[in-house]
Amino acid sequence: MFRWVLAVVIGAQAAAADQVVVVEQAARAAFDGLPAVQRVDQIAGQCGADDSVNQIAVYCTTTNQILLVRNAAEAPQTPYMLAHLYGHAVQVRHGVADFALDQIRQRRAEETMLRGLVTRQVECIAGFIVARAGMGQIDLNSLFTTEPFSGSHWGRDPLHIGPEVSIGLAARAEWFARGQQGDLAACAPGEFTADLLLDALNR
Repeated sequence: MFRWVLAVVIGAQAAAADQVVVVEQAARAAFDGLPAVQRVDQIAGQCGADDSVNQIAVYCTTTNQILLVRNAAEAPQTPYMLAHLYGHAVQVRHGVADFALDQIRQRRAEETMLRGLVTRQVECIAGFIVARAGMGQIDLNSLFTTEPFSGSHWGRDPLHIGPEVSIGLAARAEWFARGQQGDLAACAPGEFTADLLLDALNR
C-alpha cells in the first residue's frame, strides 16, 4: 500500500514537472529555431540580468535560451510563462521583431502603441502554443491578480535594459484566449499581420 501511494505521488510530481517539456516540445515543433529551456538556480547574474528583471523566467536573445528557475517548474503559471517567452522567440527568430523595431525607430511618437500591438501578438502566439501543447484552456485572470511580464524579461544581454511594456491584464488575457482557439491567423493586432507567423509555422 505504501509503495502504491508513493508511486502515485512520484508519478503526479513527474507529470507536473513535465509541463515544461510539453510546452517546449510544442513550441519547437511548431516553429524552427526556437530556444531550449535552460533550468537555472536563479535569474540574476544570467545574460546581464539583475534583481529588476523577472526572477522566474526570461528569454535571452543573445544565447537564444529561455532561462527558468528550477523551483518554478511545477507552478501553475509556468506553462503560460514559457509560452509567452516562446511568443517573443517566434517574433525574434522569424522577422516580426525586426519589422517592429524598424517601425518604432521611424515612429517614436507612437512607440507605446506599437509595443502594445507587439505584446498583444506575443500573448496570442503564447495561447496558440499552449493549445498546440494540449494544456487545456488557461485563464490568465485566474492565474494572476496583476499584469504579468510588464517589466524586463526578454532581450539581448544585458537583460536589465530590456523593454518594459504594460497593456493591462485584461488585454493580455483577451489575446492569450484568442490564441488558444488554435488559429494563428487571428494573431494580427492592428497593423501587425500574422503573415510572417504563418509563413514560419510548421503545419
